[in-house]
Amino acid sequence: MNPNNIEYSERRDLSVEEIVTLYRANAWSAAEKPTALRNALLNSNALISAWSGNDLVGLGNAISDGYLVVYYPHVLVHPDYHRRGIGSEIVRRLIKKYDGFHQHMLVADTKMKRFYERLGFQRAGTTESMWIYAGHDH
Repeated sequence: MNPNNIEYSERRDLSVEEIVTLYRANAWSAAEKPTALRNALLNSNALISAWSGNDLVGLGNAISDGYLVVYYPHVLVHPDYHRRGIGSEIVRRLIKKYDGFHQHMLVADTKMKRFYERLGFQRAGTTESMWIYAGHDH
């Protein structure tokens, strides 16, 4: 993997193996449902991937109503490539696609809060995220 030559793409031909490798490297429980995970990513409204040569090193997706609201459920970068601006670039590209939307939303793990704040996200008043969640990594 070459950290200096990152290419970003909106391609949708990601294999299950590439996706699962990235998710397992980040210890995300979605890797336990590989087919559903790939289908979810490929059916997102937007999908940005980061590549070092032929290696998938990062991705982010968006789900949107197309007019007012966009939600960013997954942004992750292979640990070997952390702190190199890849995640920030993925988020910037996603935000740009939805410029002018009324609401950009995400659920940030506490350890990622500062990362998202640097990109312009902030807590919305007194709101709290709520969910029915079948995973075990949060």
